[in-house]
Amino acid sequence: MLSIMPVKESENLIEKVPVVVVLGHVDHGKSSLLEAIKDFRITQKESGGITQHIGAYEIGYKGKKITFIDTPGHEAFSAMRSRGAKIADIAILVVAAEEGIKPQTQEAIDRIKEAGLQMIVALNKIDKPEANPQKVKGELSRAEIVVEDLGGEIPCVETSATQKIGIDELLELILLVSEMQGLRVDPTKQAEGVVIETHLDQRMGFVAVLLIKNGTLKIQDIVATQSTMGRVKNMKDYQGHSIDKASPSQPVAVLGLESKPFVGEIFKSFTDIEKAKEYVIKKDEVKMNVFSVAKDGQKVLNIILRADVVGTLEAVESMIEALPQEDLLISVLKSDIGPITEDDVKLAVAGKAKIFGFRVKPNPQTLRLADQKGLKIFYYEIIYELIQKIRRLMKQEIESETIRKDIGKMLVLKVFRTEKGRQIIGGRIIEGEVLKIAKMEILREDELLSKGRIIELQREKKAIERGEVNDEVGILYEGKEKIQEDDILNFYIEEKKKSEF
Repeated sequence: MLSIMPVKESENLIEKVPVVVVLGHVDHGKSSLLEAIKDFRITQKESGGITQHIGAYEIGYKGKKITFIDTPGHEAFSAMRSRGAKIADIAILVVAAEEGIKPQTQEAIDRIKEAGLQMIVALNKIDKPEANPQKVKGELSRAEIVVEDLGGEIPCVETSATQKIGIDELLELILLVSEMQGLRVDPTKQAEGVVIETHLDQRMGFVAVLLIKNGTLKIQDIVATQSTMGRVKNMKDYQGHSIDKASPSQPVAVLGLESKPFVGEIFKSFTDIEKAKEYVIKKDEVKMNVFSVAKDGQKVLNIILRADVVGTLEAVESMIEALPQEDLLISVLKSDIGPITEDDVKLAVAGKAKIFGFRVKPNPQTLRLADQKGLKIFYYEIIYELIQKIRRLMKQEIESETIRKDIGKMLVLKVFRTEKGRQIIGGRIIEGEVLKIAKMEILREDELLSKGRIIELQREKKAIERGEVNDEVGILYEGKEKIQEDDILNFYIEEKKKSEF
């Protein structure tokens, strides 16, 4: 009987560098905690002190490496946080010791559970006088997160990013948890992993930030996702140093893809270009008409979106889509990464759209074209400031009033002809003026009977656009009510109130 010998893959397996995702509510100190862990000042480089898109960073501790994924805490980045959890091995749930569980804290807990990650709780800001770690642990227990000193299985460490309290203990816990998980990888295999960010470099093209999950990625390797492919021309580590190869759990910025991949896509490396082509399903295209079509009579706010990276662009889109749109529809005519272009301006003019740039601006030629067209471009560095502006534009559009302006009155002197739905009448303008474009009301003995419209306005049998006080004019009127002699016709126009954005 022929026996099948097991493949000795284990000979190539090595201990995996743990990938740690940092989750929690906005302003609970996630970035500051990373700042304390490594000599890489994230907060100083982020607008408003808030991380705007996923970043991945490596640190060394006691001869071992740890990869951290810093995910944004604001509610806009729910999808990005979800992806962050799915590519990690361990999750650190950061909770401010003086505030406790907040909405994004609970969401982070849900994400960690969904991904089946080992959790470590970091009770941060422990140095604050109002810090109450026992109270927060009780809140966590009610959220089914029972820490070890309350009889549970979740490791917990009290930290202060500003005072550097508990940092060593946290790193020790990460390495211990990783060792207990027994995670192994094979560096000899072809690389595969996840796209964690994409941006457009004006000189070099599309740059994809990849996290290697297994295998080793090398310069000149062919890399493919389901939306694009390319050969690795250049590769840099998280500090911007050029490298020739990337190991498992290492985040790298890669140059060479033909178009931008989607954040969260699985990538693989190939030695055969034909196999790489087979892996690609479809090429990425610029997103047009992102949201639904307006209903009859529904107001529409057209916008064009530009952002620096794909992850942020998706977050902005998801927040826009979540805005209430019963009275006014937001139509995204175009959504893409990279600087604002002349084509964007032309599309905005043609589609009467507003252009929003998130961490991107136009070049001088584009700016000149926008000025020539009288088009204002909105720039933002903080995502919820951008969303607040869109909210204000929506409010202004919805609440824009139609202002009625009474312009004149006429006394009916003669009815010349009456037919179904129409009459020819003559009269004298007794107040103000009459415009052909005006709307009219019929008053009889000071009582409003009906409304109608002017089909034609004449004076001395000649068509005119305007009649003045004391002029005798003829009107071809259309409406339901039959006009009689001595009726008063009231004329008015409606103007849309202008809003200053």
